[in-house]
Amino acid sequence: MPANGNRPLKLQFGLINHEGRYLTAEAFGFKVNASAPSLKKKQIWTLEQDSRDTQVVYLRSHLGRYLASDKDGKVTCEADGQNSDCRFLIVAQSDGRWALQSEQHLRFFGGSRDYLSCFAQVITDAELWAVHLALHPQANLLSVARKRYARLSAEDGEIAVDMNIPWGVAALLTLVYLDGKYCLKTCDSRFLSNDGKLLMQRGRATAYTLELKCGKLAFKDSEGKYLSPMGPTGTLRSGRCSKPGKDELFDLEESHPQVVLMAANGRYVSTRQGVSLAANQEDETDMETFQMEIDKETRRCTLRTSQGNYWDLVAHGGIQITATEVSANTMFSVEWLGHRVALKANNGKYICTKKNGQLLAVSDSIGEDERLTLKLINRPMLILRGENGFICHHKNSNLLDGSRSVYDIFTLQFSNGAYHIKGVDGRFWYVNGAGLVCSDGEAPEDFTLELLEQGRLAIRDKNGRYLRGDQGGTLKGDGLSLSSSALWEY
Repeated sequence: MPANGNRPLKLQFGLINHEGRYLTAEAFGFKVNASAPSLKKKQIWTLEQDSRDTQVVYLRSHLGRYLASDKDGKVTCEADGQNSDCRFLIVAQSDGRWALQSEQHLRFFGGSRDYLSCFAQVITDAELWAVHLALHPQANLLSVARKRYARLSAEDGEIAVDMNIPWGVAALLTLVYLDGKYCLKTCDSRFLSNDGKLLMQRGRATAYTLELKCGKLAFKDSEGKYLSPMGPTGTLRSGRCSKPGKDELFDLEESHPQVVLMAANGRYVSTRQGVSLAANQEDETDMETFQMEIDKETRRCTLRTSQGNYWDLVAHGGIQITATEVSANTMFSVEWLGHRVALKANNGKYICTKKNGQLLAVSDSIGEDERLTLKLINRPMLILRGENGFICHHKNSNLLDGSRSVYDIFTLQFSNGAYHIKGVDGRFWYVNGAGLVCSDGEAPEDFTLELLEQGRLAIRDKNGRYLRGDQGGTLKGDGLSLSSSALWEY
């Protein structure tokens, strides 16, 4: 397990047939077809590897059922556990597409619309599937061989694979999907070329096909060579290999939110003075940046330093950065107070800032000294995905759609505990009189973010209402309470 303590993201994807249609698991009757033109919930499949034979995979639908084929080639998706008919082998082609072969019956899976079967003895175009990753496209990239993370090295104009912990905005990479290929986009909106250079425009040299080997990813360029870290700093570029070995394999990991915290005294909380935390710095550096890791069950969070230590509640309410493992005393509850937050420690007391800047968990209630300003620093480019799809501009209006299979990249600008959200055209989000979120504002409007779950946030407008996707997909600013339609992967 690398120093970040993350698990690799579960590989979820859509499978596109030779007619450009996605493999779909219908909710009714557990039927499968290849009729959908875009990637939504019913088109998402999770890859599970066999624990004993890593060549064997199982494909699980959004309903938790497994794709299976019988001896006559009939395809179903109703098995609620892994059985021998659910075992498939991936036969990767040179263009990055997959053929799926039943391990039990040795036939290939393919077809179109409602006519899918697993009976072909040879691979033709009808048995080939393009892979469209359904993960949130922003992630950290870990080299399997080097056990180091990729980051933008702006001064050298390259991506270097040399970080122990993926720290700061430089470690955030965006996978951009286009016509069956992927580009790697840095946080300053440049694309990685196969010679290791970063380009403003994408083209043939920046397009890679994804290959899967033992559950890890490899990026194959247009010349058939694979990305790997080179030299002492691990410059990411294509090597000489035309087959992926350990050096060419990567994991994608969830990028946790990283934040800076400003106390009521106008100073940043910092580790600069040693083991005890204090709000006494005027600059934002790695020593003032903390990674929030939110527990799935309790929704409490740990706060981690760039050195990998955790905030830890010690005797008399002191907060130190001595813990190297998660425990009850490293867990904090965040209370979201509009433009400010308060943190409650495991002793049931709120953290307050003393006159000398020292942080102590000794308060029973929230006053001015218990309020902190929290700023998210590693999402300058914001991609939001809800339960029905990504947020994207409406084609013919100034509204936003929260149910698209393609996404827009929005710009997030911090403003005194709130955020302004800007579209590609430089105009701002606002909520109109009818409670609809519009994207053509001349002036910025305040929104607040609440990082509530692992990988998911809620957004409130200036009146405190939640932004949610309605049944038709339109983004509205009228949520009075938190619901699943108001939580967004980011």
